[in-house]
Amino acid sequence: MRSIQVTRYVTPLREGGSMPAVVEADDDGMYVLKFKGAGQGVKALVAELVAGEIARELGLPVPEIVIAELNTAIADTEPDPEIQELVRASGGINLALDYLPGAFAFDPVVHQVDAKLASRVVWFDALVSNLDRTRRNTNLLVWHRELHLIDHGAAMYFHHGSHPIVERAQDRFPLVAEHVLLPMAKALPEVDEEMAAKLSYSVINDVVAQVPEDWFAPSTGAESMGPSRDDYVEYFVKRLQAPRSFAEEAMQAHERLA
Repeated sequence: MRSIQVTRYVTPLREGGSMPAVVEADDDGMYVLKFKGAGQGVKALVAELVAGEIARELGLPVPEIVIAELNTAIADTEPDPEIQELVRASGGINLALDYLPGAFAFDPVVHQVDAKLASRVVWFDALVSNLDRTRRNTNLLVWHRELHLIDHGAAMYFHHGSHPIVERAQDRFPLVAEHVLLPMAKALPEVDEEMAAKLSYSVINDVVAQVPEDWFAPSTGAESMGPSRDDYVEYFVKRLQAPRSFAEEAMQAHERLA
């Protein structure tokens, strides 16, 4: 995974609760920066990276994810106190996604998605327990006439709880019933084995290995009891074992729409 140095804060994206921002980097590229000092802290960045890279391994369209180094001196040039506070709380290693200029939000009324692609996206979101792909907030962009998956910080919500995450590996995911693409996901039984086969132990291990070590370091409160790198690997390896309860839940939710 590439690393960049943030050189300029361009504009906030106030649509998201964590207030990400468009920034410029030392490679002259533009990125959407996710701050570790916002919202759910580094666990949201872990979810963004792990879920996003799992999606990429599954062949789903996700903007490039990069490690972003942020110098808190950038806060000195910002007039907004809220932005200053966020930047100063996020010095060091953060996460960013390639900015897609001209992209627009997916609208399920206007846009149709192929049944197989819709099924693959629904299956993936059920795997990573992504509760943020609904009609109210699709977190899907259309760019160059192709669908792109964004904003996975709300996925893997299980790691914010107090129970060991490995114990939750076989949890069902009832919220898949609210997925924006579920009505189009007519090929879920067909894609189940295909998708699971792409995520071997080595693939999951390689994805989780990309998470910066700093994001696992104990800090204070609940963060100090967070999952380890091995916990995440074991969680997904167990979750992918057949029978996959999350996939069964998605199939049943689709059948109830008929």
